[in-house]
Amino acid sequence: MSAFDWDKLRLFHAVAEAGSFTEAARRLGTSQPALSRQIASLEQSIGGKLFHRHARGLALTHEGEQLEQAAGETWERIEGVRQSIEQSLGRPTGQIRLTTTISFGSTWLARALADFIRAYPEIDVMLVLDDEELDLARREAEVAIRFSQPTQQGLISKRMEAVRYRLCASADYLERHGEPKSASELSEHRLVAFHEPAPGPIQGVNWALEVGNTGAPRTPRLRVNSIYGLSVAVQNGAGIAALPSYLIRASEGRLKVILPGELGPISRCFFVYPEELRGSIRVNVLRDFLIERMKSDPLDVDQAML
Repeated sequence: MSAFDWDKLRLFHAVAEAGSFTEAARRLGTSQPALSRQIASLEQSIGGKLFHRHARGLALTHEGEQLEQAAGETWERIEGVRQSIEQSLGRPTGQIRLTTTISFGSTWLARALADFIRAYPEIDVMLVLDDEELDLARREAEVAIRFSQPTQQGLISKRMEAVRYRLCASADYLERHGEPKSASELSEHRLVAFHEPAPGPIQGVNWALEVGNTGAPRTPRLRVNSIYGLSVAVQNGAGIAALPSYLIRASEGRLKVILPGELGPISRCFFVYPEELRGSIRVNVLRDFLIERMKSDPLDVDQAML
């Protein structure tokens, strides 16, 4: 195959793993029509169909199954060679496809990665933000930062810092509506919550609807299906919410912690990657960089913010 054909093989592998052109295009950061054209060109070059189209997505043909098996084996061999090259060069090189939640990736992690790529100019990072966990075993990503310990076999997880949810509001809201003196008074305030059900990694976000409540269920005045969007709404005076500590820090003073004695749910942060990447220098330096970064740029709020 020519170099151009190798690129098409990479795209085919992504479509086979995703099960649809739309999902594969989203993961690859390209358009569905462009991806379809590349696969059609690959089919033409090998003289056979690779996918059956049906109502639920795509299924591999016999020829497609053969090519996918070869592609999977090829990527494993390439990864082994890449790690050997890294070790022989004595420095990290290559690309890392990293995934985490939208809110964490858009704030603390994005800032940290800006410094990481300056420190390691031969590593390229592709950051994939999704509140649903991508499957590392199927190579939807290589590395993940997750807020619960993975139970899937074949994954290595390194404990990082904990993230605590805290009640907060903007200074403007508190000036207009007053600051609650107890958790029970939250029922008298405008509450902002995640549009249920909140994904596993961010379930603590609706804690404000429960803490201190002994009466009728609390009804939020505003629901948002993005925790980052929820944070922006609260910063602009929408009401009171429970937010993870790193988002409160990221507001740079626009959010004030209220009822600091009420300690919300805790999520432990984990750096997760497949066992076959155990020897990858680029993965190891990213892990160590982020762990060290959390010491100087912690995820929890400090005493001055309480």
